[in-house]
Amino acid sequence: MMNQEKDKNKGISRRDMLAGLAAIPVLGAIGYGLWSHQDEKASKKVNGLPEMDFSAVAAVPALVDGPEIRVGVVGVGGRGGYLMKALGFVHPDRIDDWKLKGEKDVFWQHYLNDFLHQENLNVKITAVCDVFEKNANRAIMMGANVHRNGKDGPQGDAPVRFNTYQELVSSDLVDAVIIATPDHLHVPVALAAAKNGKHVYCEKPLSWTVEETFEVRNVVKENNIVFQLGHQGRQTESYQVARSMIAKNLIGKISLIEVCTNRNDPNGAWVYDIDPEANEQTIDWKQFIGPAPWHPFSLERFFRWRCWWDYSTGLSGDLFTHEFDAMNQILGLGIPQSAMASGGIYFYKDGRTVPDVLNMAFEYPDKDLTLLYSATLSSEKNRGKAIMGHDAWMELDENLTIFLDPRSTQYKQQIEKGLLEPNKPIYSYVPGQGKVDAITTPTEKYFAGRGLLYTYRDGKAVDTTHLHLREWLNCIRLNNGTQPSCNIDQAFEEAISAHMGTISYHEGRRTYWDKEKEIII
Repeated sequence: MMNQEKDKNKGISRRDMLAGLAAIPVLGAIGYGLWSHQDEKASKKVNGLPEMDFSAVAAVPALVDGPEIRVGVVGVGGRGGYLMKALGFVHPDRIDDWKLKGEKDVFWQHYLNDFLHQENLNVKITAVCDVFEKNANRAIMMGANVHRNGKDGPQGDAPVRFNTYQELVSSDLVDAVIIATPDHLHVPVALAAAKNGKHVYCEKPLSWTVEETFEVRNVVKENNIVFQLGHQGRQTESYQVARSMIAKNLIGKISLIEVCTNRNDPNGAWVYDIDPEANEQTIDWKQFIGPAPWHPFSLERFFRWRCWWDYSTGLSGDLFTHEFDAMNQILGLGIPQSAMASGGIYFYKDGRTVPDVLNMAFEYPDKDLTLLYSATLSSEKNRGKAIMGHDAWMELDENLTIFLDPRSTQYKQQIEKGLLEPNKPIYSYVPGQGKVDAITTPTEKYFAGRGLLYTYRDGKAVDTTHLHLREWLNCIRLNNGTQPSCNIDQAFEEAISAHMGTISYHEGRRTYWDKEKEIII
């Protein structure tokens, strides 16, 4: 670390700062960015800025000792498969593929090695359920192929395949359930699991409709289970640092927040590939429809379900919820007092019903601030999260930078003395500087840029989903009422906020939240 005594007594040179930052992969780069380019100014005491030490901010409790937890997974397609990987289970052909790529690219050697040495969470996949035969059969092989202690191979019993989620959640083979179905089935599966006393990890968003949002909250609490919503951003180191910085009032009173989604790729717009093995014989269409309006069999709807309100929550539920949850954990926003939305289907004229452009404004008069969200699925213009305070603004993606506002009251004297330069960075935080991540697709790049794939622990990249699952498993093993960071109360706030935006979009008018009566007006 940089010598703190030197900082106090002699000042610190730009060269020393850069050298020091490069040597801190564990904590990332926490720097005073407003060094003047003039030598005489650079030698002054850190321009009057308070010293920041975030060495404990990203600390994560160690894995709690306890018995092996038996997990059932409902929905083992793309996201369900990724969740299984985060637990330590992948299909053998994945390992073969990574090994083959590793012969030509050292990047994949590291990727495979990191996965094989991923922490053993002491779980067993005992049950799987999917309406697509191919997914279910593949998941069975994944569940039997355990990867631990740097090795891979068939080291466990194959999980049982259940034809329906009702059978899976009622099975004595299962202690906890992971839900990675389309949005419209999240709550039905979660309700069934909770009523059977199974702990639940549910992918975001929490719910498909407003009514079921209340029902699932009640049932989860009544049955005393451990519930975690799949916002893995809760484990992102830069978000935790941002929360600490704002708590120290480094940017002053916050009045405006801007978050966004920018993608320009068919996959990012939910135009997923259609598996050639999929047909009416290999897909249980009736079970897929579930509570949704009936529609004749359609491969497009099955694989690209996010494009239709019949099964999806659109941009608001799918992508805005990531941004909302980030701001909610950093600022404790809660449910807004009102929401207003607009947008439309302006690029993807493919029969979808959900918009590909969406703008939403959420008002928090009790906090004197507005949260703005804008999204497009046909432009990759880079826009991060911006939290705007009176004294400075924070730009946040996988990195974090605070820029000085020229009209700041808090830093007025430093500006007038020439110690700080307006519109320049005063703090920066770069987690795991120098680490190369395994980012291969446009969608992965999008999520990585928002800190949603990897964060950094002990100087190396760690899958945020792995950490989020570990937190959930820890709470299950503690068995003392401890709830994880994205529990049912946090999930409820996320769901209601997103629904307010969706309803406003559909109705073309402002929605309001009555906090006392808990109703959307």
